[in-house]
Amino acid sequence: MSDAVLDLIEKQEHIETAARALKAISHPLRLKILCVIGELEVCVQDIVDAVGTSQSNISQHLAILREKEVLQTRKDANRVYYRVADPRVLQLIGLMREVFCGVSPNA
Repeated sequence: MSDAVLDLIEKQEHIETAARALKAISHPLRLKILCVIGELEVCVQDIVDAVGTSQSNISQHLAILREKEVLQTRKDANRVYYRVADPRVLQLIGLMREVFCGVSPNA
């Protein structure tokens, strides 16, 4: 086994972070939301427009992603903006977007 793999196995918090992120993104709608957000900071209405479901449904899934520490928020007046919280999760989402959303790595 490589040193990187052994390092990961020895660091329980990394395993837990990875598991939490994978659980959180395992729902089809949450994957779609993350494809929309990617490396950006996106307001709820733009996510609703891009995904094409109700705001209450999107808000429920955003709350799960926030609770699992996949996303973080910033409030500006009456708008809430979402972005990926952890650069490692951003890497995972980037790969996921490339493989499953058909988005090139530089998009």
